[in-house]
Parts: sequence; structure tokens; C-alpha cells
Amino acid sequence: MFTSAFAQAAAGGAPGGPDIILSLVPFAIIFVIAYFLVIRPQRKKTKQQDDLIKNTRRGDSVITAGGLIGKVTRVVDDAELELEIASNVKVRVLRTMITSVRSKGEPVKEQAKETPAPRAKTAPPPSKLAAPQPSQDKPEQDQA
Repeated sequence: MFTSAFAQAAAGGAPGGPDIILSLVPFAIIFVIAYFLVIRPQRKKTKQQDDLIKNTRRGDSVITAGGLIGKVTRVVDDAELELEIASNVKVRVLRTMITSVRSKGEPVKEQAKETPAPRAKTAPPPSKLAAPQPSQDKPEQDQA
């Protein structure tokens, strides 16, 4: 004897054929959206931070992850820098602890050869606006 459940299963064909593919399409769309909104910008930000850390040189003013603000006085090696956080107070920090560079220091020797063009001098603005002077010629009155 066949029950109605067995008859319906046999008539449907292979279970889960195109239904599985259609159910995975929304997950693929969500992954693509997450890639462009989350993963790709995070990779770009990480690459910029790595470039910032790699290009830190003597004279740069930096902020560390601990909140110290200092000036790079010496590059110890690829992993460490020496910062001057106050006059005659120097500390060694890891490059990875640098979060941002506030101001760039002196240029590298190869870039120092390029000198900017001199600025054109302009006349200073007058200190006060000159008021019109009254004329020296007074009208002659008729004497009769």
C-alpha cells in the first residue's frame, strides 16, 4: 500500500535541485555588498596605515596609540623609533604603536634638491585710505 506521502515525494522529482541554488543567491548578494561596504574599505585603510608607518622618518611629529605626542629623533630599526616627548626626554616606541603623523619633518636628502620657486613680492597695502585733500585755491570774492 502506498500512502499519499510516498506518492507526493515520487512525483516531485529530485529533492532540493534548483531550490538550493535559489536559496543561496541572497547569501551571495549579501556577501558582495559586505565586501564593498566593509572588507574593501578596511583593507584600504590598513594599507594606508602600513604606508604611514613605513614612511615615518626623523623630524616627524607623531601620535602613539597610548596618546603620547612626540617628535621622531632617531629611527632605531625597522620596528622601533626614538621619540622626544619633552626636552631631553626620549623614549623608544614600536612603529606599530604610531596611529597618526601630525606634521612631516625635514625632507629626505634626495627630495631636498628640489627647491620651491621664490614667491613674488607684492607692495604692502596702504595703512589708511587717503582722504581727498581740500583744494588750495579759494574762490575769489568780488570786491565792489
